[in-house]
Amino acid sequence: MIGFHTAMEGVIAFFMVAGGVFAFIGALGLTHLRDFYMRLHGPTKTTTLGVGCVLIASMGYFSLVKEGLSYQELLITVFLFITAPVSAHLLAKSALHQKLPRFEPTRDDIPELKEQGEDDEGERASRQP
Repeated sequence: MIGFHTAMEGVIAFFMVAGGVFAFIGALGLTHLRDFYMRLHGPTKTTTLGVGCVLIASMGYFSLVKEGLSYQELLITVFLFITAPVSAHLLAKSALHQKLPRFEPTRDDIPELKEQGEDDEGERASRQP
């Protein structure tokens, strides 16, 4: 029968590997995606999940070694999951405010990115004779 420590080491190893994979995917997304809006998803989604997995593994390891719950990693994880979406939202809003250019195939009808005299496609088509 597998001992408790061996099973916990397996769980800790799983979270460490998962955290590394998520952080790597987030870094690839940051380097390979084409515009700011796409690049924003790499660090805020996958890298946050990767760091969260590494912190959970650290919490499990130090709880196993010290025979007690480790609260520092838990607080860091909670703080990370609260602040990452807020900072991503603020970055996206400031990019919309500054009208940063977007990759052409991903364009959509976002009112904040339209020029002052620019109208919808339907209105332009109805004005033409």
